[in-house]
Amino acid sequence: MSRFCALLILFPVLFDLTFSITFYLPVNLRKCLREEIHKDVLVTGEYEVSEQPNAKTNLKITDSSGHTLYSKDDASKGKFAFTTEDYDMFEVCFESKSPFGTGKVPDLLVNLDMKHGVEAKNYEEIAKVEKLKPLEVELRRLEDLSESIVNDFAYMKKREEEMRDTNESTNTRVLYFSIFSMCCLIGLATWQVFYLRRFFKAKKLIE
Repeated sequence: MSRFCALLILFPVLFDLTFSITFYLPVNLRKCLREEIHKDVLVTGEYEVSEQPNAKTNLKITDSSGHTLYSKDDASKGKFAFTTEDYDMFEVCFESKSPFGTGKVPDLLVNLDMKHGVEAKNYEEIAKVEKLKPLEVELRRLEDLSESIVNDFAYMKKREEEMRDTNESTNTRVLYFSIFSMCCLIGLATWQVFYLRRFFKAKKLIE
């Protein structure tokens, strides 16, 4: 029982679903952060950008197809949330704009805190709506976390099977190409033998 409890306690440590970063953004430049997220996963985020009188920052979140999931002009502080429709690479971009050149305006300080999956859910609100006790809330959270882990392993297994199928297909094509190349070389060598034999007979070098 103690081992089981210890394993449950370690789950949030082993599978960290929180992404937090702080960086400086020079004016008239763009910086993007990318992260792969699974299908049907809730993503929430909170950002804060230091304010400068002669600069403004735009925030834009897109997927690999270029679809805009969230966009905010003159973003200084706020929150965002969206649910992924498919497993994809998502890009969070901050772009600062200023009529003055780089070096004339101090760099902007950007704080970004993103959560997805279990960490993005508001279990306090769920507890209020469903009237759950603290222990029931924690069990719900652990249940959701376990489901997330199982889905991650299932996806990894699927990717492994796809990679194995690709490797087997590649090996089969290489084998067929090698056999075809050998047949071409044998055919070319045979043709050269017969051609040289006719050539030497025509020159009466051989009988």
